[in-house]
Amino acid sequence: MVTILDTRRPRHPEKAQRPDTPILKKPDWIRVRVPAAAGQTGETRKILRAHGLVTVCEEAACPNIAECWQQRHATMMIMGSICTRACAFCNVATGRPGPLDPAEPDNVAAAVGELGLQHVVITSVDRDDLGDGGAEHFARTIRAIRTRTPSTTIEVLTPDFLRKGGALETVVAARPDIYNHNLETVPALYLQIRPGARYFASVRLLQRVKELDPGVFTKSGIMVGLGEQRDEVLQVMDDLRSADVDVLTIGQYLQPTRKHAEVKRFVPPAEFDALRRTAQAKGFLLVAASPLTRSSYHAAEDFARLRAARLAALRSS
Repeated sequence: MVTILDTRRPRHPEKAQRPDTPILKKPDWIRVRVPAAAGQTGETRKILRAHGLVTVCEEAACPNIAECWQQRHATMMIMGSICTRACAFCNVATGRPGPLDPAEPDNVAAAVGELGLQHVVITSVDRDDLGDGGAEHFARTIRAIRTRTPSTTIEVLTPDFLRKGGALETVVAARPDIYNHNLETVPALYLQIRPGARYFASVRLLQRVKELDPGVFTKSGIMVGLGEQRDEVLQVMDDLRSADVDVLTIGQYLQPTRKHAEVKRFVPPAEFDALRRTAQAKGFLLVAASPLTRSSYHAAEDFARLRAARLAALRSS
């Protein structure tokens, strides 16, 4: 008898030896509606595959993928599918990434055109192995989309570019319409949940974006259900408003595997509504808060609302 050993590298090697964490049963309000017709979902996948593109929709196991792909919306994840960091909440694979694909910016732009996207979200894995963290690759992608489909508005969701001097300036100079960088959780949980990042460095990055280009919208998001306290969430809101951040998203953390950080509790919809009202009162132009809210969920509709909110604020000032 011949035994064939599976030598494939595990998706999360750094978590392999961790003890399993308990998985809470999802409540009734965590419901993902699958569209009745799946034809467009397949077409979206076909276009993305034809251009060799990776999406965070798949890699991060987003619960909204069926709904978004049915509407031809996909969040592109550039610079490969392997991340140099190992956040406790994230389903993206960890390891040593390969070289950048020089054709990727043009491939992203081509897919944006074929999908007919009026608004696109471009994110990436962390690339701590690169001298600029991948900033120039972001900029090239923005410029390629502008050339191919000038009317498409562009939202970038970048890493923190920690200790990458000049990286942020490179991305901002390419003039995205929205600059998003997620804080993910409250500062007290960073060592456990986001160990490779620094909370105040992320807040400062968002503040610096507005200093470089006051016209760009800034955005950030956090997850709840990881053990944070309400007053800690409110402090995050205040920190973001001090950095002049325009948009806040708040969603429920959902545990990808038993090796990931556990869900401490499922936050009921009424609490999300209360957090949304509180954030709006603090001055954010737009707040999205619900169990299934994610950074790029309904991003196109939100951008239209965001521009209208800024216009209304200018008229009332």
